[in-house]
Amino acid sequence: MLGLPKTTEFNKRIPKQKFYENLTVTPGLKRAFTEQVKIIWWRNKIAAATVNLAPGEAVTEIEVLELRLSQPSFDESVLLQIDREIPYHILFLLEYGGKYQAWIGYKEAASGSSAFKVSQYYHTDWMEAVQLPLCMEGHSLDAVYENFVRQVAGESLVPAEAESLHESVVRDLRRQQLQKQITVLENKIRKEKQLNRQVEINVNIKKLKRELEML
Repeated sequence: MLGLPKTTEFNKRIPKQKFYENLTVTPGLKRAFTEQVKIIWWRNKIAAATVNLAPGEAVTEIEVLELRLSQPSFDESVLLQIDREIPYHILFLLEYGGKYQAWIGYKEAASGSSAFKVSQYYHTDWMEAVQLPLCMEGHSLDAVYENFVRQVAGESLVPAEAESLHESVVRDLRRQQLQKQITVLENKIRKEKQLNRQVEINVNIKKLKRELEML
């Protein structure tokens, strides 16, 4: 799948209970694993030992995991739990009814810790496996990971000139935050009866929209 080199193929089934047998996992998350996920396959391991790539400064391995789902919708916390348990960068392929979605989290080292944190997930629409917009590009694992994230995110992470992946993600998160704030204020202004408050709210909306345009 994805046209990855044969040397990266792993094809090992992972018991899904591995990810929710921890005592700190909530009943709701355990239920999401048991009801929404049928099978988890570890499809590929992309590393300097399996492909002709330079080791990355931040990325040492990229795992490709296939999750076969029992339903087309699922709880994103399932992916977050897997990302917490596996100390490598992960490209997720979700399968349901013969169609696939690619999901990937922007995963970086947590401050003062050897663990990782995921600040944002990106995903494609449902499509045939051969239509997934994924290609292993780059001369290092850092570059391959960055390209996977940008490929999955599409227009959400089109980089500005000389912009790093981290900067692109921060800009996208700010864009999402602004859009939510604008929506809240637009709903608020429709309910507001006092003219002076309407004017005040409208000023704030215009200010947020100007900042959004600058992004």
